[in-house]
Amino acid sequence: MDKKTNIISIVLSIFIVIVAVMLSCVIRNNMKKKIMVKTSMLGSFEKETSKELKDIIYENQKLVVCIEVETSEGKFIGSGFLYNDKGDIVTNAHVVQENSSVKVKMSDTTTYSGVVIGKSNTTDVALIRVEKLKGKKPMRVDKSKKYEIGDEIIALGSPLGLQNSATTGIISGVDRDFNIENYQYKGMYQISAPISEGNSGGPLIDRKTGQVIGINSAKLGEETIGFSIPIHKVVELLDNWSNNPSVTPEDTPTENFNESLIKEDGEYLVDYFYHTIASKDFVEAYSMLSSNWQNKMPYETFSKGYDNTLSVKIDSMTSRKITNNQVEVIAIIEATERINGNNKLNKYKTTYKVGIEENQLKILEGQAKVLN
Repeated sequence: MDKKTNIISIVLSIFIVIVAVMLSCVIRNNMKKKIMVKTSMLGSFEKETSKELKDIIYENQKLVVCIEVETSEGKFIGSGFLYNDKGDIVTNAHVVQENSSVKVKMSDTTTYSGVVIGKSNTTDVALIRVEKLKGKKPMRVDKSKKYEIGDEIIALGSPLGLQNSATTGIISGVDRDFNIENYQYKGMYQISAPISEGNSGGPLIDRKTGQVIGINSAKLGEETIGFSIPIHKVVELLDNWSNNPSVTPEDTPTENFNESLIKEDGEYLVDYFYHTIASKDFVEAYSMLSSNWQNKMPYETFSKGYDNTLSVKIDSMTSRKITNNQVEVIAIIEATERINGNNKLNKYKTTYKVGIEENQLKILEGQAKVLN
C-alpha cells in the first residue's frame, strides 16, 4: 500500500512539475508578446514623431529667408520669415539697422529686393516688404497664445549665412527682461536652442503645431542660451506697419543681382534640389530647373522619373566656376530604388551647370551616370 502510495505521489509530483513548466512557458511567451507589442508600438510612435518633426521643419524652412544688408563695415546677414500674403517679412530691427532697402534670399537662393516699411527704435522688430512675394502663402502665426516653460520649440534661421538651419529645444524661461544697446527686451522667452550670428530674426516655432510663436533675437554673452520675442507682444505693431507702410512700393529699389556667382551658391542649390526630392516635393524641385530644361521635359516626365526612388542623399560634392555667373557642380548621389520588387542602393555621378536666369539662380542643365 505504501509502495502504491509512493508511486502515486511520484506521478502526481511529476505531473505538477510538467504543468508548472508549461504554465511558465505560456506566461513567458505572453509576456514576450506583450513586450514585443509595446516595443513595436513605441518604435512606430517614435518613427511617426520623427517624420512629423522633419515635415514641420521642411514646410517652414521654405518660408524662412536670409537677409543681406550692406553697411559701411561690410555685409551683414540675418534671418526673417514670411508673415502675411502681402509679401511682408518679419525680422529684427538690429538686422536691417539704418537701411531702407535689403536683399532677401529665399531657401532656393532666389533673391529679391525688399524695402523696410516699419522699424522700432526700442523694440527689436522690423518689417520688410517684398512686392514679388505678394500672394505667396505665409507661415502660420499664433498671435494670441502665451507659451510656458517646458513647451517644445524649433528655432529656424540662417546662422553664419548657412540657410535652412534648424535647432530644437524647449522654452526654459519666460518673462525675461534686459536691455542691449538701444533695444528693450521685455517678457522674452528664454530658449535652450542657441541663437548664433545670422540667426537673429528667424522664427521660433511650436514643435507640436508648426506655428510661429516668437522671433529669435538675442543671446547674452558667450552663453548658448537664446532669447525670443513672443510674437503676440508685437502683433499690433507689425499689423500697423503692414496696413500703413512707411514707404510706398514705388520706393522699392530696382533689382540688380547679376553679380559674380560664388561656388557655394551653386552647391547650395543642388543640395536643396535633392533635399526636396528626398521630401517628395517634386513641384519645388522642378521649379529650380531652367525654363529651357522645363520646355524639354514636362513636369509629369520629371516627377515620374522618381517614382521608384525611395530615398536619396548626397555623398560628396565639388564645384568649379565656369564664368562670373555660372558654376559646374559635381555631386555623387546615393539613391535607394525599387527595382523589380527589390530595394537596391545605386550610386550616381551627377553633373550640373548652375547659373542666373532672369535674376534667379537656376539649374540650367544636368546629366547623371551610374557608378555601380
